[in-house]
Amino acid sequence: MTKPIYIVGGSKGGVGKSLVSMALVNHLSQAGEEVFLIDADTSNPDVWKCYEGEIASELVNLDEADGWIRFVNICDENKGSAVVVNTAARNNSGVASYGKTLSQSLEELERQLVTLWVINRQRDSLELLQDYIDAIPNSTVHVFKNGYFGADAKFELYNGSKVKKSVEAKGGRSLLFPDMADRVSDDIYSNRLSIAKAWQTMPIGNRAELRRWLEEVDKVFGPVAANG
Repeated sequence: MTKPIYIVGGSKGGVGKSLVSMALVNHLSQAGEEVFLIDADTSNPDVWKCYEGEIASELVNLDEADGWIRFVNICDENKGSAVVVNTAARNNSGVASYGKTLSQSLEELERQLVTLWVINRQRDSLELLQDYIDAIPNSTVHVFKNGYFGADAKFELYNGSKVKKSVEAKGGRSLLFPDMADRVSDDIYSNRLSIAKAWQTMPIGNRAELRRWLEEVDKVFGPVAANG
C-alpha cells in the first residue's frame, strides 16, 4: 500500500480548512514523510502560496472533470508521497459530480483515502458532511471541531447528531482542533509563511505560542495520520 491521500474538507468558507491543511503538511513533514500538496482553492490559494517552493505542490481545479483526472494522475505519479488536498469552499458540487473518478481509482492506486472534515457549530457543516460521505463512501472520515469556535461542549449539534454516530461507527474520530492565537495566525497568513518558516522567523513570544499550538496539533494528528 502506497502513502495515503488526505482530503481536508468542509465545503464552506471560514471553517479553518487552510490552517488544518498547513498543520497536516507540517506534521507529516516533521515525521519524515514526503508530501505533495494540492490546493483546490484556485481563486484564493493561501496554502499553496505559503508552501510554493518548499514542497512539491500544484493548483488543481476540482470543480471540473479535468481537475479530478489530474488529481488521480498526481497520486499515481507520486507513489512515495502522502498527498494532502486543501479543498475550496465550493467543492461539494465537484465532489458530487466527479468524486467517483477518485473513489473508483483507489484500489488501483493502492492508496487509502482519509478525509479530515472541518466544522464550525452551524447545522450546514453537518449537512455538507453527509453529502460528502454519500458521494465518496470509501473514505475514512475524521471530523475536526475547530477550537476557534469554542470548547468541545459548544459543538452541541454535531455531538448529538446521527452523522457523528455514523462517522465513529465506521472508524472515524471526532476531534477538537486547537485554536491558535490571532496574532500568530494573522502573521502566518499576511506574510505567506509555512509553519516551518514561521518557526524560523517569528519573534520569541510568537514562537512560544506556535510551540504550544504545535504540541496540541501533534496530539490530534498522531492517531489520525498513523491510522491513515
